[in-house]
Formats: sequence, C-alpha cells, structure tokens
Amino acid sequence: MRIKIISIFTALVFLLSSFDVVLAAPGGDIKGKCADNEVQTAIGCISTDIGSGGIITSLLRLSVGIGGGMALLLMLYGTFIITTSAGIPDKLKAGKEIISSAIIGLIFIILSVVLMEIIGVSILGLPGL
Repeated sequence: MRIKIISIFTALVFLLSSFDVVLAAPGGDIKGKCADNEVQTAIGCISTDIGSGGIITSLLRLSVGIGGGMALLLMLYGTFIITTSAGIPDKLKAGKEIISSAIIGLIFIILSVVLMEIIGVSILGLPGL
C-alpha cells in the first residue's frame, strides 16, 4: 500500500514539475506577473522580502496547500479501495482507516493554521502571517 501512495506522489511531483515554468528566476525578463520583490517559481510568486515574513508566509501557504492536496488524494484513494472491495471486510476496513486518517490529518492542518493565526497574529502581532 505504501508503494502505491509513493508512486502516486511521485507521479504528481513529475506532473507538477513538467510544466514549462522556471523554478527560480531571480528578476530579469522571465518574471512575468510577479512584483519587484518576488521570484516566479513553479508554484507561483514567492516574496523575497525577509523583513515582512514574505518567504515564511509563502512556505506556510505552500505546505498547507500540499497537505490539503495530499489529504484529498488519500480520501479519494480510500474511496476507491472501498468501492472496489467487493464486500471483503479487510479491504473495507483498510479503506475506512485511510479515509479517517486523511480527515484527521486535514483537521490537524486546519487547527494548526487557526492556532498559528491566534498565537502569531492576535497575541504576538507577528507581521506577514
């Protein structure tokens, strides 16, 4: 089962990296729609302004997006296992465990973002979060 998940993840990484986009183009004529203090990457524009937390904010958004996408893929994979189980109790149980683990992970991601918002922005007043 781990081999299937690893192969799905590898295929997604390959598909995302096969776009005709420069991975890190620091300034110049390749910038496209990015602002002056941003770098165009395969995942979008990332701010290079260290003072306002632009890099940290971009990395946090990226990690939350990847985590949510992986949770969605795991839920779809668990649904596929349940659908194709043909009533075999072991496969049904495995599919339910995959779906419940993905939902728990998604809840963990959402609660971590909320906690970071409460602590980082409301209490500490950190800029850029």
